[in-house]
Amino acid sequence: MKGRMILLDHFNGIEAAALMVDGRLEDLLLDSETAPRPGTIYRALADRPVKGQGGMFLKTPDGSAFLRQVKGLSPGLSILVQVSGYAEPGKAIPVTQKILFKSRFAIVTPDAPGLNISRSIRDDDLRDSLLEIAHDTMPDGDMGLILRSSCAVADPDDIADDIATMADLAGAVMADATGGAEKLTEGDSPHTLAWRDWVDPAQIVTEPGGFEANGVLDQIEMLHTVSARLGGGASLFVEPTRALVAIDVNTGSDASLAAGIKANMAAARELPRQLRLRGLGGQIVLDLAPMPKKDRRVFETALRAAFRADQIETSLVGWTPLGHYELQRKRARIPLTEVLS
Repeated sequence: MKGRMILLDHFNGIEAAALMVDGRLEDLLLDSETAPRPGTIYRALADRPVKGQGGMFLKTPDGSAFLRQVKGLSPGLSILVQVSGYAEPGKAIPVTQKILFKSRFAIVTPDAPGLNISRSIRDDDLRDSLLEIAHDTMPDGDMGLILRSSCAVADPDDIADDIATMADLAGAVMADATGGAEKLTEGDSPHTLAWRDWVDPAQIVTEPGGFEANGVLDQIEMLHTVSARLGGGASLFVEPTRALVAIDVNTGSDASLAAGIKANMAAARELPRQLRLRGLGGQIVLDLAPMPKKDRRVFETALRAAFRADQIETSLVGWTPLGHYELQRKRARIPLTEVLS
């Protein structure tokens, strides 16, 4: 099946959204029945500092949260924080003080004034018209605004409405900073995230059973195994542990001199997709197929290009003395294994 398709359905009883491109599953968003969604905003209470880590545990209605890089915060004070990702099993909810109000066209940034436009919008006339909309719609004050790349093809009235809605929400939430621990806003659901972030033209399927009818369930079934084919007989093995995610690249039956670099280049292109679909983050270690050291730069360039197109924040750390490659990835998704269990 050619083209892009967005499917809004349920999987194992929870809300889910899938993005198919030419019949291939490219992204999968799953809700969590137990963990708070990223983007949730709390009025939390400072609990106790963590010596040596520069952080503090906070009290929230959903349990203990952990805030890094704390300055001037003493136990008992109330503070506004936003959930930044999913917690590792048995650990506190990760939160940040850098609160963002994100929608399809606009991102409102409290305490970070200024009007900014996505760098992917290069047309000067369009940028001027977007700035005019922002100046007319955005209220005066300390809040900033980022207009997303989706504004390039959007209706001006829709952009203005989106800005006004996010600005009103931001103003109401930021004014509610005092009091006991309370959840002020809920993070976006998978269906809302699909509307917000998958903005390229696509066929939208909302009928129940869309996952089964369009082959999404079959492709999710393939993610039950740790292996993924790379073509040419090569394969990728993705194995999460308590400490990290181990990635092993095998050349398979290919015995040519270029087998290693070919398998590693294919793995670089496929890795962001596998991590997205499996909902994996944290420390990631790549055990690559053997290749000459002179090919490392070519591999790094391919890996950097692959993750540049991925929306989840990923840091390419570099090579270890043993020749492994390390990455650090934000835990922005619920692990698929938790939904399948």
